[in-house]
Order: sequence, then structure tokens, then C-alpha cells
Amino acid sequence: MNNKPNHQQAQPWGALSIVAASILWGTTGTAATFAPAVSPLAIGAVAMGLGGLMQALYAARHIAVQSGSLLARWRLVSLGAVAVAVYPLAFYSSMRLSGVAVGTVVSIGSAPVAAALIERFADGKPLSRRWILGALLGIGGAALLSLAGHSPAAPAHGAAGAGADSWNSTSLTLTSLAPTAGILLGLLAGTTYALYSWAAHRLTGDGISSRAAMGAVFGLGGLLLVPVLAATGRPLLESWTSVSVGAYMAAVPMFAGYLLFGWGLARVGASTATGISLLETVVAAVLAVLVVGERLPALAWLGAAVVLASMFILAPRRQTAAAPGGRGGASPRPSAGGLPAAAPGQHRGTEQQAGAQPQQQNP
Repeated sequence: MNNKPNHQQAQPWGALSIVAASILWGTTGTAATFAPAVSPLAIGAVAMGLGGLMQALYAARHIAVQSGSLLARWRLVSLGAVAVAVYPLAFYSSMRLSGVAVGTVVSIGSAPVAAALIERFADGKPLSRRWILGALLGIGGAALLSLAGHSPAAPAHGAAGAGADSWNSTSLTLTSLAPTAGILLGLLAGTTYALYSWAAHRLTGDGISSRAAMGAVFGLGGLLLVPVLAATGRPLLESWTSVSVGAYMAAVPMFAGYLLFGWGLARVGASTATGISLLETVVAAVLAVLVVGERLPALAWLGAAVVLASMFILAPRRQTAAAPGGRGGASPRPSAGGLPAAAPGQHRGTEQQAGAQPQQQNP
């Protein structure tokens, strides 16, 4: 019926795609420190706003072809778009209040739990023991990375270093005034991240291509961020450094990163995708040390190692033996995060989209 690899083979490649996206996303907090005069609202609006519009333009033909299916699911598309619009505003504000490492850890570390709860109550998917173990390890490592604390160091890279120092000084001041604000915004960011991941995965599960689903959700979310960008984005045009930061954030982590994320999300579920993306916290913490000049104690590095270890548990396994009849032993009700045969929240349309075996496609 098609030339795509079967779903069992697609799962590991989908996981690797999520890993690549997470590495790109891990650079955003550090990149933002190079534009200290730009507010976190403007950073979030230019990153996700322009990045989302680029996604829509890239997927315009696919969106047009599947416009009827998207309109029929307008509530799901709208829910995902609102989550896309809220996420960057909460995420970058959380980093401004609590620092690059801690803000990233809280925001991304809370996403797997939110995704699992959404899948559990919205789709009725139970949680596998393997996913629970991997998620607990990942969240525990992220908590170690966060609670171990960090302190700024004098940067050694000129004007960019001054920007990073300004970002850190602002974050420390604001944290002392509002100690819980960064954590609360991080939890909101994690919840909205899980929500738009689930919405996009659900759309692909209903037979919509990943490019059309991501383009529609992120394009509409980008449109919602345009007024925010118009109101707060003036400092982005005040220096070439700020312009470069805005262009990088929109084109690389948001556009290229979410292309990879969308491709992987169609092959693994939202809970697994958000679990694997905990890798972003490690990348963000390492860059915060190497570039921004933050210092992480030994306990924080232990937390980073635990997060990396959780990746091996959360990553889907390729099934090696097929059940009699050549159906690959697919379970009719896969567990969320436990992916021996099908992704969590996976519907029949997603199996076709991800290249399920011909026997599974034949009604």
C-alpha cells in the first residue's frame, strides 16, 4: 500500500527524531541570554510565533489538501493552537524568573507527567511499568538538577557575556521578589507543552499527516502570538545581535526542531515524546555552564546523568518476534509510554500514517 517502513521500525527512528529536536530546543535558553534587553514575552512570541508561521507555510499544500479533515476537528486544532501560544510565554518567563537551568528543568520536567495524565483521562490509556520507571527516573534527575542550585559566574565572552550576566542578574532579583512565580510558570509551560503534543498526536491518529497537523496547530498558534510580538517586539530590532537571536530562535529550534518533533510524534506517543524531551534539560544545563557562565554542583551533574539514563528506558524498543498470523503481536490497547507494538494514544489512522504492517492496514 505504501513504501514506508513498518511501525515497529519507525518507532526507534521517531525516538531519535525527538532526541534531535530536544538538542535544538536545549539551546533556546542560552540563545535568549544574548538579547538581555528583550523581554521573555517578546522572545517567546518571536520564537514560537514566527516559527509557527514558517511551519504553516512549509505545510501549506498538505494543509490545503486536508483542510476538510482539519475543519472537522477544529476544536482539537484550536486547543493545540492555544497551548502553542501560551507555552513560550510561560516558558521564557519562567527562565527569566528562575534562571536558565532551573526554568528549563521545571518546564520540561513537568511535561511527561502532564502528558501521561492527559492520555490516561482523555484516551483511557493505562501507564506501563517501564514508562513509569523511566519517567520517575527522568523527573527525579531533573529535580536533582533543579534543587541542587546554581550560581552565576563572570562570563568570558565580551558583549555576549554581558548580556548573559544581565539575564542572570535580572533572574536572581526577580526570584528573590517572587520565589514561586518561576515554578508556577514552569508548570504551566509543561502542561501546555504536553497539551499541544497530545493534540498534534491525536490529529495524526485521526489520519491527518504529521506535516498538516503540525502546520495547522503551530500556524494558528503563531497567529495568536502576532499581537504579543507587535506589542513587545520593538527591542528585537534595536541591535543586530537581537535580530540574530530572534531569527535563530524562529528558524532553528522552533522551525527545524518542531519538524523533527512532528515526524517523531507521529511514530511515538505524546507521553513518550515528552519523556524523551527531558534531554533538553541536560543540554540547557550544560550550555548554561559552558556559555552563560552558571555553575552547577556535583549533585546537579548527577541529576543530568540520571536524566540521560532515563532516555534508555523511555526510548521505544523494536519488537523482534511477531505473533502467529504475521500481525506483529499488536496489542489492542497499548499502554501509554510502553511501546512494544504501538505508540500510546495510537489510533488506526496513526498506524497507517507511521507505516503499519500491511496486515494491520487491511480491514
